[in-house]
Order: sequence, then structure tokens, then C-alpha cells
Amino acid sequence: MASNDTPTSSTRLSRAEVPPADYWQRWSVENAPPAEAVRAHIAQPAAGATDAPDAGLPAAAEAPYRVLIVEDDRSQALFAQSVLHGAGMQAIVQMDAEGVQQAIAEHRPDLILMDLHMPGLDGMRLTALIRQNPQQQLLPIVFLTGDPDPERQFEVLDSGADDFLTKPIRPRHLVAAVANRIRRSRQQSQGAAAGPALNNPETGLPTRHNLMLQLDAALAASERGGLMFIEIASALGLRERYGYAAFERLMMQAGRRLAEAGRPHLLARLNDNSFLLLARGLDEDAVDALARSVRQALSAHPFLVREDESLHLRCAIGHARLSQGFEDAGTALEAVERTALQARLLTDGVAAFQCDNDAAAQEHLALLEGHIELAYQPIVAVAGSDTAQYQVLLRLRRNDGTLLSAGQVIPAAEAAGRIGDLDQQVLDHALGLLHRYQHAVPPMRLFVSQSLRTLAREAFADWLLKGIADRQIAGSALVIDVRLADALVHAVTLQQFCEKLMPAGVQFCLSQFEPGDEANALLTQLPLGFVRMAGRFAGSHGSQALRDELRGVIDAAHRAGLQIIGQQIEDPQAAAAMWMSGVDFIQGNVVQSVGSELDFDFQNAVL
Repeated sequence: MASNDTPTSSTRLSRAEVPPADYWQRWSVENAPPAEAVRAHIAQPAAGATDAPDAGLPAAAEAPYRVLIVEDDRSQALFAQSVLHGAGMQAIVQMDAEGVQQAIAEHRPDLILMDLHMPGLDGMRLTALIRQNPQQQLLPIVFLTGDPDPERQFEVLDSGADDFLTKPIRPRHLVAAVANRIRRSRQQSQGAAAGPALNNPETGLPTRHNLMLQLDAALAASERGGLMFIEIASALGLRERYGYAAFERLMMQAGRRLAEAGRPHLLARLNDNSFLLLARGLDEDAVDALARSVRQALSAHPFLVREDESLHLRCAIGHARLSQGFEDAGTALEAVERTALQARLLTDGVAAFQCDNDAAAQEHLALLEGHIELAYQPIVAVAGSDTAQYQVLLRLRRNDGTLLSAGQVIPAAEAAGRIGDLDQQVLDHALGLLHRYQHAVPPMRLFVSQSLRTLAREAFADWLLKGIADRQIAGSALVIDVRLADALVHAVTLQQFCEKLMPAGVQFCLSQFEPGDEANALLTQLPLGFVRMAGRFAGSHGSQALRDELRGVIDAAHRAGLQIIGQQIEDPQAAAAMWMSGVDFIQGNVVQSVGSELDFDFQNAVL
């Protein structure tokens, strides 16, 4: 967990922000826009350009930088235009927001310098309209405004802008900010047109695509070395507290420090708060020591978040040796990611991947041979409800006739790398049931457990949305159930997935809930509808301490607008204790045992 060096009771929390669509593409080029979306007129930047204030100016042999100034105040527009003209740029003024799209088409600017407050169509709404055009998604937009509200900066960046400059501004500052932004845009655009870039133009770190290619090459050549999955702790809480823009700056700083600590080995950013370090040629006996050194380097010194506030970052690291028999880069990545989950539970935060031998791997695969047989258990409202709710429970019938539970199947599927396929089959079956019973009375709702590794697949959310639309199912009839242990490690990934599915009405449940600082924070940070308590709380009738703990969770969840499910309730005494504590739903054999039919009488159920 991140801890503040200068905590104060008066620290003002920034409003939570939603990052721009597809913003994670900045760390990878496999999802880069097609070359035809990149402006064809962009020229090769001058060789030897740097980030010095005057170094961003176009060279004589390079096409002049073109800037479209969108400003309704004539004096302000002429000031910016004269400053940029003096620096050798072409600056066109557009004082009417309604004419901006036409001006873009006519002048093909490298950058738009825009006022925030304009009559009619303000800057943020205009930016959103510009970003709707696929060929303008990479066009840099910089706001120049006198608005003193610091919250406005976050809102501006949310709208799709690239930078925020405050009036009054010195001419030298304006020239440097505009020139450097255009230069980087031209470099990035030419790289996209020429093919995948080796390094991220903003951070200088290798792209994820580049590192994965090198990992594949190292494995194919049977090289020695190590691979590390580095996960920054408390990412979702940091983003909620400081906002998207500040969180991005913090992660970029963390990336630079990790890269320096791992030098000369390659480090790439995988997503919001995770990095991958590939140490080719490293003595494999030194992999663990390097992992611990990198972790120590990250937390050794604080990061400045605001002028008056700094914090230390911690991370969990899962590492593996390249000689441990990985088939390809994807297999190796999944192994160290799972190991990072184990590292998160250790005091020192570092764990080494333990390789299954071939016999064990074959045993995992053999265990999965058979066909899925799903089971269902009612989830009954203590105060009555007009909805038939069931949890979908995984079962697998092996070819020899034995029936395996989810507790046996899921670990085998994860070990064999088959969890994504298994999750998708279960969810597809659930969608089929909802389609079949879509006109049933009472209406049906299904809770379906899914792994975060499945939800993190880039195409999975689109597949699910299409399945809901094709079957014409009410999205609210589906509840995606995610384990707390997964959510703690992949909180930001889960939040992104939820945001994609929420417009369709899909709901989310956090299961196996155990109270704790980070777990409690998820109740307000994630767009949840339900919380399913850990099984041990079923024994609250026999322990006052457990009842008090349960009562605290229920109160916090209800304040956040969430509903609580008490599970594994086996007898009336346990059910009464749950009811008195304030749970909303009860699940367990006291209601009905797990079965293969959806035949529970919810309308006449009495607890």
C-alpha cells in the first residue's frame, strides 16, 4: 500500500476521472491506428532534435509546424499567432468554434491551440467532437486558458486534450510547449506509418510489443536469463485520489526508476500499474537478487505527486528463469503474472515461479478432459424479491464419469492456461439460459464467476456485449462475479472492464469478501452492485467478534449502495444471525442445495 510522506487531515481529494478511450494503447503498438489514419503530409523530424526549449523548432528542410489557434478573443488570438509566427511556425486563427472542423480539413494543422471558454460550443465539447473523427484522434490539442480552477485541468485532459497551459504564459514557454508536442507527434506518426516502434516516444521505454518479441526470441534460442512481472500496489486508490493525469505522471516516474534499477535489461509498461522486465543473458542464480534490488529501488525514495505532497510506492514482483520450459512469450508472461499474485501475499513482496514438471502439466490437461455440467443455487432476498436469482456453479464431467467441482477444475485450468476458454464457455451457456428465460415470471438474474485473466482479454468485453445484443438479453440480468483476491491485484483492469459493460446494464459482484483497508476501498472505487461475504462469516452466530466484523462490512456496503450476500448458510440459526446483521440475500443449503434445475419457488420462499 502506498503511504504518504506528508499526510495531512486537510488534504483535498481530487475527483475521480475516467481516462480517455483506449488510452492504454500508448504502451503498446499492436493496437496502433492504421497507417491511413495518420496524416500523410507529416515529414521526417530534424535529426538530433532534443527536448530543450528551442530545440523543438522545425529545421529549415522540414515542413513548418502548422498550428490552428481556436480563440474567440481577438487580442489573445493575435498574441499567440504573433509569438508562433516569430518562432517560424504557421499559425492560423479560427475565432468561431463552429468552423473548426472545416479549418482542420483545409489547413491540416499539426496541433490545435484552443481556448477553454468560448460562446456556444466550449473547448471540451469541441475536443470531444474532434476526437470522434478517426483521422483526428492523434491530432494534438493543447488548451491555453486563464481558468484558475485546478480541477478544470483534469476535466480538460479527460475530454481528450493532450496538455493544459495557463495564461498568462511567457512566449518562450508557449513556443517550447507547442514545438515539442508537434515534434513528438511527427515522430510518433512517422513511426506508426513505417511500422511498429521499438520504444515508446513519450517514455523512451521499450514498447510491450518490442519486449514480447525479444522474449519470444530469447525462448526460441534457449537463452538464459530472467523475466519479472512488477505490479505497483494500490493503483486504483492512487488514481481515485489524485486523478488520471497525476496517476499517469506517477506511473511514468515509476517506470523510469524501475528501468534505471534494472539497467541494462529491458523494461516495458504492460498496462496501468504493471511492468515487465526481461533480463537476457543474466546468470539465472542472480534473478531473485535483481528482483529484490529493483523492488528496493522503487520504494527507497518518495515520488512527488503535488507541490506539498509526496509518497512512497511499493510493488510485488513475480519472477521466473527463462530456462523453465516456457513454450512462448504468452506462457511465460502468464506464469510470472500468477507468481506476482503470490508475491503480493508475502512480506518481502517477491516470489519465484515454481515450474510444474511435464507429468504435472499433463495431469492438469487430463483433468480437464470431459464436458461442462453447470449447477445452480438460489440467492434469496431476506425481505422478498420479484427476481429469480441463481449463482451458476461450474462442474465438469470427466470421461470416466466422475464429476469435478469448480474448486478442482479452476486451478487445473489456470495451471494449464485454459481458464479463458473455460470461463467463456460458462458465460456463453449463461447467456443462452437468459435468452431462453427472458420472458419468465419472475424475471431471472444469473451470477457468473469469471477470472480476471479472462476479463483482461482485449476482445472479451466486445464478445460479451455482442452476445448480449444478439440474444436481446437485458444486461441487468447478468452479474459478473469476481473474486476479491483477483480484484485486489487487477483493480484497474477490472474497473476498465466494468466501465465497458455498464452501459449495457451488466452488474458486478465482489465475492469471497474479507474486510481490510484495500478491500474496503474497493467497495467505493469499483462500480459494484453486490458483495458476497467469505464463507467464514456463516459462523457469525457463534462469535460476537465475527458478528461485529460482519456488521461493519454490511454498514459500509450499504452506505456505498451495495447489497450483501451471505453464503454457505447451512442451518436456521446461521440464517437468523445473518438476517439480524442486515444482509440482503442468503445463499446456502438452508435455502436449497446446489442442483441442476432452475426450479426454486422464489415467490413463496420464506426464510
